[in-house]
Amino acid sequence: MPGETNFGNIAPTLAGVGARLSPAQLRLRVADSTRVNPGTPMPAYYRTEGLNQVAAAFRGKPLLSAQQVEDVVAWLATLKEAR
Repeated sequence: MPGETNFGNIAPTLAGVGARLSPAQLRLRVADSTRVNPGTPMPAYYRTEGLNQVAAAFRGKPLLSAQQVEDVVAWLATLKEAR
């Protein structure tokens, strides 16, 4: 439709990610995926320095707390089966 932004699938599937990556590898990707892939469109959920185009209200603040990062990692680690 005119004026709508189209979104698509720009990320790999999460199916089986817990079998492919260790918790440490998952944590790195959630906290700051640019350390693995500098060109990734995925945001850094925990890094706060060296970011571009951050709204003033969010500068210096991570998107997720350390506990939330650990919760996401724990959930991703359960995804063992590829579909």
